[in-house]
Amino acid sequence: MQAQATAKFVRYTPRKVNQVLALIRNKRVSKAFEILSFLPKSAGTLVEKVLKSATANSGKLKDFSNLKVKEAWVGNGPILKRMRPGPMGRGMPVKKRTSHLTIVVTDAGIAPERRKKNASKNVAAAVPAEKKDVLGAAKK
Repeated sequence: MQAQATAKFVRYTPRKVNQVLALIRNKRVSKAFEILSFLPKSAGTLVEKVLKSATANSGKLKDFSNLKVKEAWVGNGPILKRMRPGPMGRGMPVKKRTSHLTIVVTDAGIAPERRKKNASKNVAAAVPAEKKDVLGAAKK
């Protein structure tokens, strides 16, 4: 199951937010929270809030052990154009960039209960026929 969260018109430049997103893409949600908690970038708090919202949207806020960050991207929002005084009374433009951030989380694969059942089947299927006879003879 997939769930996503979006933050729009955020006053962080997309380039700086993308540096943070590159660290958590395709990682488990628990590992992503660990990375973001120790990250010295200010955009890390924004990404952490959106990631927490995405896990809540998946319905697994407390137990997100098998959730994974499937996609995380940032796009350009509208640019706020301001003026600053420049030399000789001229106006110098300042572009204050905004961004739209989206994070998608999904189940990381099959559930742990199913892994245990399938593990015994896969081991039996992986053993060649010659070794099955040897194993069968040893048991008798």
